[in-house]
Amino acid sequence: MNDPRILTVRPKEGEYAWTFGGAAPVARIEPRTFLDVYTEDCFAGRVRSEKDLVSSVCEFPFLNPQTGPFHVVGAEPGDTVAVHFVSVEPARDWAASTTVPLFGALTSTHTTASLQAPLPEVVWMWQLDRSRRTCLFSARDSDIQVELPMDPMHGTVGVAPANLEVRSALVPDAHGGNMDTPGMRAGVACCPGVNVEGALLSPGDGHARQGEGETCGVAVECAMNTVVLVELLKGVTTPWPRIESDTHLMSTGSARPLEDALRISQLDLVQLARDYGLSELDAYQLVSQAGEAPLAYVCDTNYTCVAKIRKEWLPAGDPHRGHHRHLRETATLLPSP
Repeated sequence: MNDPRILTVRPKEGEYAWTFGGAAPVARIEPRTFLDVYTEDCFAGRVRSEKDLVSSVCEFPFLNPQTGPFHVVGAEPGDTVAVHFVSVEPARDWAASTTVPLFGALTSTHTTASLQAPLPEVVWMWQLDRSRRTCLFSARDSDIQVELPMDPMHGTVGVAPANLEVRSALVPDAHGGNMDTPGMRAGVACCPGVNVEGALLSPGDGHARQGEGETCGVAVECAMNTVVLVELLKGVTTPWPRIESDTHLMSTGSARPLEDALRISQLDLVQLARDYGLSELDAYQLVSQAGEAPLAYVCDTNYTCVAKIRKEWLPAGDPHRGHHRHLRETATLLPSP
């Protein structure tokens, strides 16, 4: 077996992408390449203290910078890119979270209009202990502190959309994008379908941790040092991004209203279960009784739901040509730092 290819990318300011689609690739990569990338936080590193209000230090729509995009050689519409997260590690000892006026699940927004005044803009700085793997919450209005386990993940990974579209990196949809599911952690593979030649893959939006639903709209946002292994599944069509871990198969759906996001994810999981030899109605019944449906993201442009099922509860099968097992094995070829 040939030695794996490794590409290290450390973008400078001004070298990030802010959209999926519409950005020129920063590099061409062959399938079975390791990308060792630095990703900036969703504020582009500008929120560094409780005084750094997003409205003052950030310029909309330049939020959620992405590292990339990367042209995957040989990728064509109808294929699928498999992105295996080998490691996801915070690059700094601090992270930031905020409330943003007219943004979040428990406030008036531009699309859910009311006479309520917007929530005040408040910043919380989180201290990260990378050796102990903890995130320290410090209350703003009392001396209460709570230490939570670190659970690094990427809120955003995706490819260029179909139909010549250019989408903000804040938007989740069928191309992936800002799905914000805590399931996007080390050890999983995310598989978006290819819509344009080269796929144009980008990751970003690191979170030291995030609750299901990301209710206030902002996680524990931090810069990341991340290694992913990129593979190409020729002739495999994936209508919505799928995620596979050692224990679960997951399908994502992003839409408004929330019920449609749930329906998309559930339907895709039923279709995925059919790869195990089940009929449509048998798959529907099994997913209905054995599935889980965590919310990923309930703010902003589209909502994202995840449908998941334990692989041990499925009959013998090998969906997506066993890509997860293959990527796990290939990841062991990466030399230790």
